[in-house]
Amino acid sequence: MHMTEISFDGATPIDGYGPGFFRVAGQVMEGPILVTVTGARGWGGYADTEALLALVGDIDVLFIGTGPEMAHIPSALRIALEGAGLGVETMTSPTACRTYNVLLSEGRRVAVALLPV
Repeated sequence: MHMTEISFDGATPIDGYGPGFFRVAGQVMEGPILVTVTGARGWGGYADTEALLALVGDIDVLFIGTGPEMAHIPSALRIALEGAGLGVETMTSPTACRTYNVLLSEGRRVAVALLPV
């Protein structure tokens, strides 16, 4: 088997997660977070629509990690994001972390909003 080390070329990968926290680019962050190619910050959860809409034009797809279980996001949030032209994919937070990292390593324009596990 041939293994290739992933390079993020200065982007912000998600290193890990655990109960109530995420490790992003070596920094532990508690609670919900928003991660983009340029950095990570706290996120106010589903009610924090403005933070997600601010990504319009900078990304092509937004992954929303719904915590440890798959769940639907509020329909008003989905309508607002898709109406602004953002592609939105919901999945569990662990899956969202992995998917974000893979596409980030490919140089894709992605971001992820995560609720903790």
